[in-house]
Amino acid sequence: MTTHPHPVDHELIQAAAQVARTRCRGDNHTMAAAARARDGRIVTAVNAYHFTGGPCAELVLIGTAAAQGAYELDTIVAVGDRDRGVVPPCGRCRQVLLDYFPALKVVVGTGDRLRTVSITDLLPESYVWADHQLDAEQATPLGTS
Repeated sequence: MTTHPHPVDHELIQAAAQVARTRCRGDNHTMAAAARARDGRIVTAVNAYHFTGGPCAELVLIGTAAAQGAYELDTIVAVGDRDRGVVPPCGRCRQVLLDYFPALKVVVGTGDRLRTVSITDLLPESYVWADHQLDAEQATPLGTS
C-alpha cells in the first residue's frame, strides 16, 4: 500500500460530474470518467452500455485520450449519473488501467472520505501483462530452434 497520500483533484471530479449530469441520458450511458493527462489537459468520456457487454467509461476514456494525443494519464476518476458520486473502477478496468498506466492515480471514496490512491493499491499482487510478454529477441518462430 502507498504510504503517502496523493492530493484529491477536485477539478477532475467536477469535470466527470458535469459530463455525468449533461451527457449520461438513459441506460446506455450511466457513467462518466475524467482523467488528467500529464500535460494538464482533462479528457472526459462516458460508458457505452449494451446487453452484450460494453466498455466502461474508464476504457472509453483511454481511447478518447489517445485520439486527442494524450498518451500519458496521471489521474482518473469515474462518476455515476443521477448524482451517484465517485464510483471506483471495476476489476476489468483496474487491470486495463494498470497495464496501460502503471503509475496512474485513481480517485475513490465518497463525501469527506475522497482520496487518491495508486492503481497498484487497487489491484495488489496483480498480474502485469507486460511482465509476461516475450521480448521480440527472445521469441522463436514456430518450427525453428
